[in-house]
Amino acid sequence: MKEISCKLLVIGAGPGGYISAIRAGQLGVDTVIVEAGKPGGTCLNVGCIPSKALIHAAEEFEKVSHMAGGKSPLGISVTAPALDLARTVAWKDGIVSRLNSGVAGLLKKAGVKTVQGWATFRDGKTVEVETEIGSQMIRAETIVIATGSAPVELPSLPFGGPVISSTDALALSEVPRKLAVVGGGYIGLELGMAFAKMGAKVTVVEALPRVLAQYDAELTRPVVKRLATLGIEVMTGAKAKGLSTKGDALLVEIADGKSAKVAADKILVTVGRKPVTEGWGLEQIDLDMAGKFIKIDDQCRTSMRGIFAIGDVTGEPMLAHRAMAQGEMVAEIVAGHKRSWDKRAIPAVCFTDPELVTAGLSPEEAKAQGEVKIGLFPFAANGRAMTKMGEDGFVRVVARADNHLVLGIQAVGQGVSELSAAFGLALEMGARLEDIAGTIHAHPTQGEGFQEAALKALGHALHI
Repeated sequence: MKEISCKLLVIGAGPGGYISAIRAGQLGVDTVIVEAGKPGGTCLNVGCIPSKALIHAAEEFEKVSHMAGGKSPLGISVTAPALDLARTVAWKDGIVSRLNSGVAGLLKKAGVKTVQGWATFRDGKTVEVETEIGSQMIRAETIVIATGSAPVELPSLPFGGPVISSTDALALSEVPRKLAVVGGGYIGLELGMAFAKMGAKVTVVEALPRVLAQYDAELTRPVVKRLATLGIEVMTGAKAKGLSTKGDALLVEIADGKSAKVAADKILVTVGRKPVTEGWGLEQIDLDMAGKFIKIDDQCRTSMRGIFAIGDVTGEPMLAHRAMAQGEMVAEIVAGHKRSWDKRAIPAVCFTDPELVTAGLSPEEAKAQGEVKIGLFPFAANGRAMTKMGEDGFVRVVARADNHLVLGIQAVGQGVSELSAAFGLALEMGARLEDIAGTIHAHPTQGEGFQEAALKALGHALHI
């Protein structure tokens, strides 16, 4: 059996893993990364990137369809459009392929050795990798576990046949006539809205009293309104029970134990993700766990000396940029730098229509800590939003009442994902309402809503 040794071994080449390996390589650390699939992990291959490509294609198709109906206030009219989903998926795959190559190139540039195969721990310093050409043993001084997460499967709706995961949904060759989405969280609504724009009749089945329950009702109201205009039926307080006998409908339990059938060609199950903690020898190293996740400290150290863990396998929030930040930090620690995990905020984006952004504390969380000031500015009063026909939504700022320290920022609206950087920066730098209000924001932009929300909280908004 072939053996190699290194200072740092990274298991998993998703966003956290490849960033950790690249940064370590830049710092002169002898690094090996092991990945069973293509570089980039779930995010690049079957998650963030391909889903946003599909969402964009759906948005463009809906715009043209709207113009073809003679309903566009812009005065643009076109003939009825057609959608070739197979070509759309091929375009999406092309983007993914380019990014795969880019990650592989960056790893090589940083001097990182890549081993393709499935890694299994033999002990706290040794991993065996099953590759196409046989087994390879890797011994490392330090190991980073970055194995990520996978879609949760419901016992009553195992994946296969008409029941699909988000990964399967991104590879469909044609738009389903009828699509049932089990789970009204961000993944289900992002994909459900996209397929509705492409012509599918979509029904969302959510067990909780409302969709996007992790956000407050005021923030999600514009999204719920948009679901209705897209013709998406939303069944809340409803539990998916399984497939009909013919496999052409979803069986649902609604209020008072009553049942219903939701006709569907495809049933997309999006009830969450679980950490990948099986199949790579976790039992051989006996790490402390935090529920189903690997327990880590503020430097991503596990309970075993010389083993770190980053990203989705360590718990919420399961966000690629959280994994990237952790991976960079761990690489610098291994290289001898003094680093720790001390983030005020990790912005989160929901790419529904309209988009949602949250950073820091929600109004309810902030109020639990003391008296607060809240400023909300609607996009209906923003000139740039009007010119983009995106007046639904707002920017909201939450700050302490005594010293005006900003505790949280939220937004819902067309394209607000691009404001997430400004929100995160303000929180990381400890901005106060006066800092945001006193910063000159370019006009006309939707970013002006951020400044206006701060002004509103201070009691002297200028445009409302």
